[in-house]
Amino acid sequence: MRQVAILGIGQTKIDEHWDLSLREIGGNAAFAAMQDAGMDKVDALFVGNMLSPLIDSQNQLGTYFSDWMGLWKQEAVKVEAACASGAAALRAGLMAVSAGDIESALIVGVEKMTDKAGHDITAALATAADADYEVEQGISFVGINALIMRRYMYEFGWQHADFAPFSINAHANAMHNPFARLHQKINVDQFEKSSMVATPINLMDASPIGDGAAAVIIVPAEKVASLKGKPRVTVVSSASATDAIAVHSRKDPLFLSAAYESSKRAYEMAKVGPKDIDVFELHDAFSIMSALSLEACGFAERGQGVRLGLDNEINPNGRVPVCTRGGLKARGHPVGATGVYQIVEVVQQLRGECDKTQVDGAKIGMAQNIGGSGATIITHILKAE
Repeated sequence: MRQVAILGIGQTKIDEHWDLSLREIGGNAAFAAMQDAGMDKVDALFVGNMLSPLIDSQNQLGTYFSDWMGLWKQEAVKVEAACASGAAALRAGLMAVSAGDIESALIVGVEKMTDKAGHDITAALATAADADYEVEQGISFVGINALIMRRYMYEFGWQHADFAPFSINAHANAMHNPFARLHQKINVDQFEKSSMVATPINLMDASPIGDGAAAVIIVPAEKVASLKGKPRVTVVSSASATDAIAVHSRKDPLFLSAAYESSKRAYEMAKVGPKDIDVFELHDAFSIMSALSLEACGFAERGQGVRLGLDNEINPNGRVPVCTRGGLKARGHPVGATGVYQIVEVVQQLRGECDKTQVDGAKIGMAQNIGGSGATIITHILKAE
């Protein structure tokens, strides 16, 4: 299998883009990545998206975008894995390029979510849960995460305010990311007094939706020396794992076993461990997921993921820098695009392009994208060479 490098990256600002269509949002990110890579065509297009048939009345996204971009005749497909669709699309492209089947691939993660009413979006997001045994009982996706968070607090003795550092860190970092949706700092008092969504999850625990797209171009690493003096960024591992789709069917609802399995495989493939990771773009759709991800990936002991935030270990100067460009919480969470945004942000760190949130000496970065409440989890590790 050939080693694969990321040659180009592109993204759009996450916002309410009422004046732009789905094809324009995705196309803008794709064209930006192609310009960054210095390419005008690719062998294949892989689109990560979750909700287009439900909220945009549009399927066939591979052809939809290839037609818009003038990439006729090439292979083009959509890949769906709930909120992990972006990472799943990248993984599909990686397998094709590393196997030698194609020489280049464009991966686009895209979602347009703000044209529909809130209740429609809530219903659409719930399709990532078990329709028969969770959604049928009237629970929402945020409700599922609230139950997990409540149980976690009970089992390990944490208070709601103890989760505040995750959101505070994300908002502070987003201030320096022009593509982030939320550009305002928050403090513990604002975190605690925020409006309740589903006890104990309030607005400051939850990531905002939005319209957005991110894109990367991958090629065989042997074809890339350096990028205008910047280091070559290679994908040194890619791993995916699953768990029961319904939380109540899992052996332990407070442990992300799919995160454990995918990160374990990724570490083994890359020949690294948690101590070698310089930056970690985790999937902080809700603050509880930050704690669970840190624990499952080996950065903290069971029930102690919250401690990393309280000990100021997660900021860009900390032991485990996370969400250095705002994460889902402040950059925004256009669900099918999120996994590709994470990859773009790790590449920015490894290239040294993150200005005031740059992690000094970052050489190895990890991105982890979660589908559903932990049912599909995909981990990628990137390295600057």
